[in-house]
Amino acid sequence: MEKKKEEKLIAFFSRADENYFSGKMKHVKVGNTEIVVNKMKEIVDADVFKIDMKKPYSPSYLTCIEEAKNDLEKQARPELTQYLDSIDKYEVAILAYPNYWGTVPMAVATFLERYDFAKKAILPLCTNEGSGMGTSERDIQKYAPDATILTGLSIRGGEAEECGPVVKAWLSENGIDLKEKTQKAR
Repeated sequence: MEKKKEEKLIAFFSRADENYFSGKMKHVKVGNTEIVVNKMKEIVDADVFKIDMKKPYSPSYLTCIEEAKNDLEKQARPELTQYLDSIDKYEVAILAYPNYWGTVPMAVATFLERYDFAKKAILPLCTNEGSGMGTSERDIQKYAPDATILTGLSIRGGEAEECGPVVKAWLSENGIDLKEKTQKAR
């Protein structure tokens, strides 16, 4: 009997503009999390949804982190530019985001609380500059209480461009079917 194909979703929040890299500010056109997601799209078949805020944070890094801190302190739920009609067909959601003040950006909380993740698995992937996953895995469970939260992966933003093999191994370890061409390339 053939194994049923598992439907997967990659949902991610990423921020370009001025970002922090190893102690220095640098302007980027594509955020680190989106770079990782673009690598992931080469490895796994999945639908992709970008979590975008209707009122985005400032392009200035220092202003952005203050805005994000304020949202966290208020437990704000920023409105998104768009929403999925449903997540019913997905069995697995790969959730990628930067570490904002030790957890997920509040826009990710907006996304998670909008849907019913019962009987679904969430694989958290967090980009950061050394702060790791923070409390994001625990917080994701709080925002999606009926989901099964699998072991997350922390990726340093400065290593996003070279993360393909690490992401591939992590997905495989979590039982995610890889694209045929990447399986043969082992």
